Amino acid sequence: MMAIMSLMASPALANVRHALRPTSGFKTKADEGRKHGHLTLKGVNGNRLDVKISGSDTDGDLAIFEQTSLSQGRGTPLHVHPAQDEIFYVIDGSYQFQVGDETFRLEKGETIFLPRNVPHAWTQLAETGKMIVILQPAGKLENFFVTWPDWIISQARRKWPPSSATIR
Repeated sequence: MMAIMSLMASPALANVRHALRPTSGFKTKADEGRKHGHLTLKGVNGNRLDVKISGSDTDGDLAIFEQTSLSQGRGTPLHVHPAQDEIFYVIDGSYQFQVGDETFRLEKGETIFLPRNVPHAWTQLAETGKMIVILQPAGKLENFFVTWPDWIISQARRKWPPSSATIR
């Protein structure tokens, strides 16, 4: 599998990869997710995520999400994306971002750039809000958001602590 991945990443196959990209434009309607419908996040917040442009639309070059924020006082824990830059544009509401050692308050109409390899987190300050989130390159964050709710539910259904018969 690694050999196939290395081969697909080679410059010699760039034309083949780009041939798989869409050859016509598309639009995503307001209040809808193009690929997955509305994704309800679970865990650190209960926000809604709509994938507007999927990494599969751009051969992994870019992904764009619209996040409807419904969890005042909550956000994300401090984390790092080693291979992606992230950009947030606030459509509505207000947020506080930590980027490295700096803190920024963002209001409607403001944008923040989060460089790869820099620890960052954000918190929703307003009762509700909405942001556009851009990832470049797309990476695997979209897949994480698609599979995370199912993983959370499966973990909640597990018996904890496991019985001694389960541990071998």
